[in-house]
Parts: sequence; structure tokens; C-alpha cells
Amino acid sequence: MDSFSTLIRSASHEQHVEAETSTFMSDLLGGRLGVEAYTRYTEQLWFVYDALEAGTMRLASDPVAGPFVRPELFRLAALERDLAHLRGPGWRTGLTALAATEAYAARVRECAQGWPGGYVAHHYTRYLGDLSGGQIIRDRAERTWGFERKGDGVRFYVFEDIANPAAFKRGYRELLDAVDADDLEKQRVVAECRRAFALNTAVFRALGEEFPLSA
Repeated sequence: MDSFSTLIRSASHEQHVEAETSTFMSDLLGGRLGVEAYTRYTEQLWFVYDALEAGTMRLASDPVAGPFVRPELFRLAALERDLAHLRGPGWRTGLTALAATEAYAARVRECAQGWPGGYVAHHYTRYLGDLSGGQIIRDRAERTWGFERKGDGVRFYVFEDIANPAAFKRGYRELLDAVDADDLEKQRVVAECRRAFALNTAVFRALGEEFPLSA
């Protein structure tokens, strides 16, 4: 019998690849888009992480979601510092969410408020992805747009309080395996992971429409 963490990882693999290989992300990482596309993407992340981190105080005591509420993962402050660098001190003015981002953030908020297992699904897909693939984005952004290494503009991808990401991810998977849930609930969580990737891919698609490469 596969462990819960293995189940989640294998079940969402296809969507994970689809999200990572979206046209927008390929163009962004390939240096074919300008810094304004990177800025717009960073804006969208702010809405998602605002939804993820707004309810953490309440969730901290929840038996299912509580163990995953880890301050060393929080990204909102880093995102706000990046946005101040990218957009200037008045960055909040004119900050807009794409319709796809609004749908994504709304679903995260819904789970945070009423379904701890669903919240864990969104937590997993976001934070573990940032710890892994996010490092590729940081490296490309530094090289393409000249951000200071691990400095303003890419702080979102820098987990200063996690000294050993590999060990942290191992510990995180152990937390997943320890989740007290029956098989039916675990299947629901796995399905929500798939949904999280689909919502993320929809944001990439919308960004791709906003920043099409001129033929």
C-alpha cells in the first residue's frame, strides 16, 4: 500500500508537468518575456498567498491542518517586498487579480474556512512546489532581469528559515503520511491536489493570453 505522500505525488504528476510546461512559464523561463510579465505573475501569487496565509491562526489548532502551519514557509511578506521592488512603494494601488486567480484564491479560502484536508492539498501543491521548481524561476529571473542574487524581486523564492530544503521536504512528507484520515477522505484530498494544479494552470493560461509572444 502506497503512503499518502506517494499517492498525492503520483496522482498529481500529470497536472504538475502541465503547469510547469505551460506556454507562459516556458516563455518566461526562456527569457522571451519582459520583466512586466514576471511582475504580473508575482502579483497573481500575492492573491493566492493572501488566501493561503490569512486563516493560518485559526487553522493552527486544527488536528489535520495545524501541523502544516509552519511560519518558516510563509511567503506573503517576501512577496510584498518583491512587489514594492517591482512596482514601487505604491504597489497595492492598481493590483488586480485575473479572473482565473480570483477563482483559485476563492477555492483556497473556501478550503481554509471549511475543509482542513482541502487546505492541506493547496498547501502542499504551493509550498512544496516553491521549494523545488521555484528555485529554477529564481535563478532565471536573476539572470534575465538582473535581480540581486536572492535579493529584492526574487525574495519569494528564498526560504531563509529553511536551511536544508531536502530534509524539510522529507519531514513534510512524513506529516502527510501521519494525517489522520480514512481512505475516502484521502482520495478527496488527492482530488483537491489535482484541482489545485488545474487552477494554477488556468492562471498560467490567462497570463499567456495577456502576454502573447508576437509571432
